[in-house]
Amino acid sequence: MKIQGVREVNVTTEVGTQPVLPKKVDVELEQGIVADFDVVWEEVNADLLEKDGSFTVSGEIVHKEYKSPLIEQRADPYMYKHSDGYYYFTGSYPEYDRIVLRRSKTIEGLTDAPETVLWEKYDSGIMSKHIWAPELHFIDGKWYIHFAAGEEEDVWAIRPYVLECDEENPLTGKWVEKGQVNTNFQSFSLDATTFEHNGKRFLVWAQKVENETISNLYIAEMSNPWTIIGEQVLLATPEYQWEREDFNVNEGPAMIRRNGKVFIAFSASATDDRYAMGLLSAPEDSDLLDPSSWTKNPEPVLVSSEETSEYGPGHNSFTVAEDGETDLLVYHARPYKEIVGNPLYDHNRHARVQRMFWKPDGTPYFGEPGYKLDFSNVKATATVTVK
Repeated sequence: MKIQGVREVNVTTEVGTQPVLPKKVDVELEQGIVADFDVVWEEVNADLLEKDGSFTVSGEIVHKEYKSPLIEQRADPYMYKHSDGYYYFTGSYPEYDRIVLRRSKTIEGLTDAPETVLWEKYDSGIMSKHIWAPELHFIDGKWYIHFAAGEEEDVWAIRPYVLECDEENPLTGKWVEKGQVNTNFQSFSLDATTFEHNGKRFLVWAQKVENETISNLYIAEMSNPWTIIGEQVLLATPEYQWEREDFNVNEGPAMIRRNGKVFIAFSASATDDRYAMGLLSAPEDSDLLDPSSWTKNPEPVLVSSEETSEYGPGHNSFTVAEDGETDLLVYHARPYKEIVGNPLYDHNRHARVQRMFWKPDGTPYFGEPGYKLDFSNVKATATVTVK
């Protein structure tokens, strides 16, 4: 990602008074993006404040980069910052046989945080195979996990299920099975996510069309975290070539709401290096159950990068940095391109985190997976006027 420049800061102070310099500066990036970054200013020489005049102060710009990968072998990463100050993290376990959860007061701390097994698969019947893509939600004072699972006797009979915990600490609380989500028809279905908007709760999930191999995204309203009510609406279907590489797939939806719009990022195509992320958007005051409210970007928003050696980025979630303001993208990607056998059983899809940005038109910008910002030769500058 390219740095185009740093906007100058102008500050006025009185004789003998240290200037109040801003904690952040605006940096101009590619795509017309302007984003604020923390800055550490050099010490102001008191002699410069003894009389009227102007002088400049330089500052070091700070860009927070997270360890990459943050957590190894955790595909479909889901990170949630709760009101208790903890970051909670879950994802698909390599053996696809359990649901795990860890937490930390910082994102970096998640790397080595102890992991608790919340639930394990059955030996047979439903929920006995392919335990995939758990998501942790806190709804009306209770914890919920949405996940997908198949059957030992029919491994691809994958359906969406929900767990509930009514205790304060989800790591130590008891989890109860609430059952399968009541989708309209029975077929391969996974990656359900839920969110509240304008007083209503919605579910968005991926499901294959009956008797076909196309995986679409659907949306519906919910009466509670495990029950759909009303119409189940087709939200998106693979229509562009980048969504149809080897498999016709739209899956892994994740919602973020900013700048007067609701955005749903999703993933598409085969789960190898062709896996890529797309984006849907709708005005926040529109009817989210009306397909005409939604627009799909014709181009993907995140794809494999030869430069950073991150391949098949996708199945993301969103969170915020420790400042509570900076939006972060959480996603998985492999460190190599060549895969032997079925990519679903190549478990080196590692969880990664990076800052995301916002374009002048209010839409998100993800850059490339594993991008770097080099501020070593870039300084912030403040002009201080003494009066």
